[in-house]
Amino acid sequence: MSKIKRFFDIVFSGSYDLILTGLKNTFIIALGGLVIGIIIGCIVATLKVAGGRNKIAKCISYIGDIYTGVFRGTPIVVQLLISHFVVFRTMTLDPVLESMLVFGLNSGAYVSEIMRGGILSVDIGQTEAGRTLGLSYTTTMIKVVIPQAVKNVVPTLGNELIALIKDTSVASFIGTIDLNSAFTAIAGLTLDYMVPYLCLALMYLIIVIIFTFIIRFVERRLRKSERR
Repeated sequence: MSKIKRFFDIVFSGSYDLILTGLKNTFIIALGGLVIGIIIGCIVATLKVAGGRNKIAKCISYIGDIYTGVFRGTPIVVQLLISHFVVFRTMTLDPVLESMLVFGLNSGAYVSEIMRGGILSVDIGQTEAGRTLGLSYTTTMIKVVIPQAVKNVVPTLGNELIALIKDTSVASFIGTIDLNSAFTAIAGLTLDYMVPYLCLALMYLIIVIIFTFIIRFVERRLRKSERR
């Protein structure tokens, strides 16, 4: 009990600001990374699906394959370190923004495969109908196919968001103040790691449960709109 009391004494004596900052940065990195990942993923998935249309499309599709292979084949920690100490070594970039960019690029590799599956799950007749109406291939994909594909992959995108939230715990490797680094700092003040890390695990669990309910709510709304 004395360890728990000491932990909360330190938290309420001012360290709660550090936790709130870490929580805010965790959300910024995860949500911002997912948005970037969805944008990149949609573009890459569209290019991959169109890979056989002509030589230029096929070449771009190969580049997309290399991109997904590199970012899916290397750990996010390594990507963060390369970004910080190699790519942006000579630049002064905010650690939160840098983390968000790296997580976005990493997420884009996974989302591209998710979206590719979603696009292929849409009836080919939808694409043919759009082309029959005189829409270009790009316009048909953006206005007809991709919106339907997103509906199909909402649960998987929700899982990607949850994975991003948990993966932000490694953002502290480049000096980002996230939940992990905030509780580690408090643990250093209390000279005890059990209570702070148990509280950290509980906080991640609560966040994941909240987002799980939100994702399920969105799924139900989408199913209702389809029935109508």
